Amino acid sequence: MNFPLLSIIRNGIATQKQAFPNLPDEAEGLPGFSKTDCNPGECGKCAALCPAKAISCDQNEVKIDRGLCIGCSICFKSCPSGVIINDRSTTTAVFKREDLIISNKTPVITPAKPLKMPFRKSLHVREVSTGDNITDFEAVAASNPVFDMARYGIQVTASPRFADALLVTGPVGKAMQEPLRRCREAMAEPAIVIAAGTSAISGGLFAGGYAEANGVDSILPVSCYIPGDPPHPWSIIYGILLAMGRISKAD
Repeated sequence: MNFPLLSIIRNGIATQKQAFPNLPDEAEGLPGFSKTDCNPGECGKCAALCPAKAISCDQNEVKIDRGLCIGCSICFKSCPSGVIINDRSTTTAVFKREDLIISNKTPVITPAKPLKMPFRKSLHVREVSTGDNITDFEAVAASNPVFDMARYGIQVTASPRFADALLVTGPVGKAMQEPLRRCREAMAEPAIVIAAGTSAISGGLFAGGYAEANGVDSILPVSCYIPGDPPHPWSIIYGILLAMGRISKAD
């Protein structure tokens, strides 16, 4: 016989109380920048080693496109000057694709979006996987007792007819482009689209190939981008709340 209350009393509550904590010290997040000076024109090691071509250097500036980053950590592990660092933040989602491009000259600042969204109280989400199992696993984890996104009014629904938002994972190759469009058309207005993970944002390593797998915004307008390969469950929850208008990037 199952006694859920007795189990809770014995084992305690698993749900994390702090929302959006930094990743633990031993974890590898997205690349960020320190205040250390560097001379990218003479070095350029990070750009040369990046397998995703997410880094570019000129004489004065290093730029990282987090929408292309696959999280390999080669850049900050090999940076001789220490200008590229391990950013363990889970509050990395942004409204605009261009805001995922950061540099050692420009701080990561995203202008606040006016909070005129219709989904301030609750949101029903339909996840659409187009070929990124690892991000799918993290999206599922966001609903487990540890992260429990339902406490923020975020519910997962199986039908797009009952959904307010599409959470899209994967690069959206040819075979999934029309199903994704039809899924969006089946939703009532207003509705939002959220791109979760590098492949959904840009196609990642799949971009530019014969499958035309170049990410979600080549098919549908995107309201929010959640970088990471894969993004952490807290990053996914943060991105959904950002898209809902529950969080301002200026906070």
